[in-house]
Amino acid sequence: MTINSQTRSEIGRLLVRGQDRPGIVSGVSTLLAELGANIVSLDQYSTDPESGRFFQRTEFHMPDLGTRIDELRVSLVDKLGSLGLDWELVEATKRKRVAIFVSKIDHCLLDLLWRHRRGDFNIDISMVISNHPDLGDDVRQFNIPYIHVPVAKDDKATAERRHLELLKGNVDFVVLARYMQILSSDFLDQVGVPVINIHHSFLPAFIGAGPYQKAKERGVKLIGATAHYVTEDLDEGPIIEQDVVRVTHANTAAELMQRGADVERLVLAKAVAWHSEDRILRDGNTTIIFRK
Repeated sequence: MTINSQTRSEIGRLLVRGQDRPGIVSGVSTLLAELGANIVSLDQYSTDPESGRFFQRTEFHMPDLGTRIDELRVSLVDKLGSLGLDWELVEATKRKRVAIFVSKIDHCLLDLLWRHRRGDFNIDISMVISNHPDLGDDVRQFNIPYIHVPVAKDDKATAERRHLELLKGNVDFVVLARYMQILSSDFLDQVGVPVINIHHSFLPAFIGAGPYQKAKERGVKLIGATAHYVTEDLDEGPIIEQDVVRVTHANTAAELMQRGADVERLVLAKAVAWHSEDRILRDGNTTIIFRK
């Protein structure tokens, strides 16, 4: 179907998860049809057809969705509740608000800002927060607030309290675009929204400082990047996307870093796009991703 601006405002997304059982797809489809909705895409996955975990993402068109969404929610409570399912209903045109955290390395940040300005993401970047002032002028060229919150080595709690003040009620998720600070478990408990990180390797590998020099010393033949959700277990959260590029013994550490930066940009951009389009359903420490 051709989606014009009016039609686009009437697109909804229904995310469903729970124990697999007969009748889920039929129940959801029938309910939407009874309410006059037309399903435009439907993706589903079961970990096991016999008592596995079930996941479904449905996009649908419903005339006057904005004024009928409460009616739809009531119907979903009755129908999906009887099936023992958890669900989330989203209006596709409601852009998710994002805060980006960064330190001094700019390639992932600037790539996100550029893609955002081009309209590649259905998000609003509410702010960029950094523990250094260095990138302020670059960010302000995109008309986005840049907030410098210094992080004292022996008092990270003060900075995190300021972060929480800035974020509370203002963002739907956070992106760490090479933010070189470890977030505390207290911060993760209180922030109340998903946090996405980009890691400069296939996890787990070459942790700590100077990863590309370590890769050079080990004679690696592939370098990569991993985007994942942040949990209390450092760099062990659910993985969203990974990619690699082939290198040789002739590449210098600087060349590895250059190629790695290219991979990091692309991997993080995909993760941000998929999350903003509600394509990712978490299942414990793994993810189900319904790609385009």
